[in-house]
Amino acid sequence: MASPSSSAAKQTGISDQVAGGIAYIMVLPAIYFLVSNRYNTRPYVRFHSWQAIYFFFASLIITVLLGALSNVVPALRFLNFEHFPLDSLLIVVLWVVVLIKAFNGEWYKLPIIGAMAQRRSRR
Repeated sequence: MASPSSSAAKQTGISDQVAGGIAYIMVLPAIYFLVSNRYNTRPYVRFHSWQAIYFFFASLIITVLLGALSNVVPALRFLNFEHFPLDSLLIVVLWVVVLIKAFNGEWYKLPIIGAMAQRRSRR
């Protein structure tokens, strides 16, 4: 006998865990999951889609700010990707963590943007 979640996934496409993980791959799938009637009613998919979008913009802002800061303050050039990929390395490691946790079905919340995503994902 099939479980309820697997029968729901067969009727409506991919499972919640796969959709949650795919949301972190790029921003476009996350946006699609939020506007698609097939996926936007699933709390797990909504939460990870919002968190993926917030994570993308937060990492973009952090990278730009650290790049600009390292150009203004030469002592901080080690933060810039060209010299030592500290900021990019931390972002990639965090991205892999949330990606794996989403594929494993965990409601893993990042410190600040996780709470924002949780509030936004409630209907």
